[in-house]
Amino acid sequence: MRRVVVACLAATMLLLTGCVSTQPDPPDVVVSGDTGQAPTVTYRTPLSVSETVDEEIWPGTGDELVEGQPVLIDFWLEDATDATLVKESYTSSPTPRLLTAEALGKDLYDLLLGQHVGARLLQISPAPGSGAANYPTVTVIDVLNTRADGEPLPPREGLPVVTLDENGAPSITASADAPPSELVTQPLLRGTGQQVAEGDTVTVQYSGFSWSTGESFDSTWVSGGMPVFFPLDRVPAWSALVEQPVGSQVMLVVPPSYSLGATDSEELAGQTIVFVIDILATGPTSASADSDLTGTED
Repeated sequence: MRRVVVACLAATMLLLTGCVSTQPDPPDVVVSGDTGQAPTVTYRTPLSVSETVDEEIWPGTGDELVEGQPVLIDFWLEDATDATLVKESYTSSPTPRLLTAEALGKDLYDLLLGQHVGARLLQISPAPGSGAANYPTVTVIDVLNTRADGEPLPPREGLPVVTLDENGAPSITASADAPPSELVTQPLLRGTGQQVAEGDTVTVQYSGFSWSTGESFDSTWVSGGMPVFFPLDRVPAWSALVEQPVGSQVMLVVPPSYSLGATDSEELAGQTIVFVIDILATGPTSASADSDLTGTED
């Protein structure tokens, strides 16, 4: 009886081994490069892949990505038939999206869900791939923060007190002091990323408040915390962000003598304005555009 059992087990193992051996090996794709920099991707072309393959190049250590919440990503997308670059966001602005299958497509949604800020991920997809691509693709994704993550700095006396909720959205307690007559730039959190340069396009979260009442008149946080990006010259007073590093949270106190550019309005005329700004990314304005990973054909 024992011989029969051993024989059956051996036969089962042979069958299982046979099944495993029929599975194709995943494509050999090597991703190199440092965090915060565009990746270098190496593989033999044309790349043959029959099903979507996901790989974690390195894990993130920040907040977990949650269904329905905003995500901010840099990406590098190649046509795997000849390794030509199709689109990338490293020289423009990162892409903000909601973490839903509808907004990202199922493959990218499945790749990102449950990952953490700071992760670098690889996705290899067969034709037709995601979006409008009709060729196999190799995509590298860097998950960026949607809120400032710098080191806290001591608050300055006489300025409004900033309080953050659990998601990072700010509110202020209005100062009883007279408002300053000159523009004030006060870092609240000091990041360690790339510094904002003159003429850059910045990716930010921000809220604007009245100095006298502390009431908010505009905020990215009220629409679900979706980051936005725009050239600094759209709001001239924001030129004070130059040399501030990515990852910082900065308070700008803007007297009424300074132009708010696109945000000028009769409602704000004559008021001192307080902006609390989370700097998430920065880059040259000439290169910035709404890079869309989900639709790869121009």
